[in-house]
Amino acid sequence: MKELSIERVLCDEFIFPEGPRWHDGRLYLSDMRGERVVAISESGEVETLVQVPESPSGLGWLPDGRMLIVSMHDFKLLRLDNGELTLHADLGGAIRYSANDMVVDAAGRAYVGNFGYDAYDQSEGNQPLPTSLVMVELDGTVRVVADDLLFPNGMVVTPDGRRLYVAETYGHRLTAFDIGADGSLANRRVFADLGERTPDGIALDAEGAVWVACFAQKDFVRVHEGGEISARVGSGERSALACALGGDDRRSLFLLSVADIEKSQQGESQGFVEVLRVDTPGAGIP
Repeated sequence: MKELSIERVLCDEFIFPEGPRWHDGRLYLSDMRGERVVAISESGEVETLVQVPESPSGLGWLPDGRMLIVSMHDFKLLRLDNGELTLHADLGGAIRYSANDMVVDAAGRAYVGNFGYDAYDQSEGNQPLPTSLVMVELDGTVRVVADDLLFPNGMVVTPDGRRLYVAETYGHRLTAFDIGADGSLANRRVFADLGERTPDGIALDAEGAVWVACFAQKDFVRVHEGGEISARVGSGERSALACALGGDDRRSLFLLSVADIEKSQQGESQGFVEVLRVDTPGAGIP
């Protein structure tokens, strides 16, 4: 396994950065605890695009270029129209607890995960519960496309649009599905068993490997189908949250982490975006 080192801090003015996406020459992300969506230039200049009072999470774009934003705590998928947020879909009838990460495919179909249980309840006996993955059609229609997932989190779609990979945080695995012509998911299988690792955000590269943020292990690893880990980047004492491959050649690996998860819930922690160059460029969506 190759050990890689972070090359520089891009910016560090966030509370809890999540959902990074490279789009139109900038890195977009959700500052969940800061309740805002931002865009960041390669030189580290930050622009706040919109405030999301119920906490933003997954990001994506419709075929016409409009941004979709998951609003976590009110179970909504929002659309950014000319700087204003409008409702794209109400997820409340299909999910339990907070909505979470998302990937939007080339047809504009949004696959949205959710916590499945009250992750903020620290009482003894509170355990993750299986939950569903929902898909939102271009017209806002919501339907369940997979069940029995343990905290479906980061997701990617392969370049041919035919497969979806999802990180099951408390399943400790990456799970693969085939995508049907109507957006339905089938042929569920394990892409990689991660052992004790807790996967959060993920990014796909051109060799079919997946970069995985492992928040409890405080590192980012490059995982191949079957579970082999070929590279690792440590995040020091910070929890690893998410990653994205971007830049003009998609060889810049952006790494998101937070200094203290518990303090971040009170808005008292600090989130970082760091970057290093890798040999294999990103592929697929996001």
